[in-house]
Amino acid sequence: MAEPGFEVTDQIDITDVQCPITFVKTKVALEELEEGEILQVHLNGGEPAENVPRSVKEEGHEVLRFDENGDGTYELYIRKVGD
Repeated sequence: MAEPGFEVTDQIDITDVQCPITFVKTKVALEELEEGEILQVHLNGGEPAENVPRSVKEEGHEVLRFDENGDGTYELYIRKVGD
């Protein structure tokens, strides 16, 4: 996997939970960050990969990158917008 090209502030692994808890955990992690900081989310494909990026955008945050790892998981990089 290539380097993201920006500094990650925090990271979480939500591969052990199902939707809608995947977004809930992501939202809680974002709430702990300051505006402009970046969260890296390790998540499963399928429903989480479809729903979490969409929900993050709907909340007003910026999806910087969304990378497939080749093993059925993904890395989602989110910049927190607003407080």
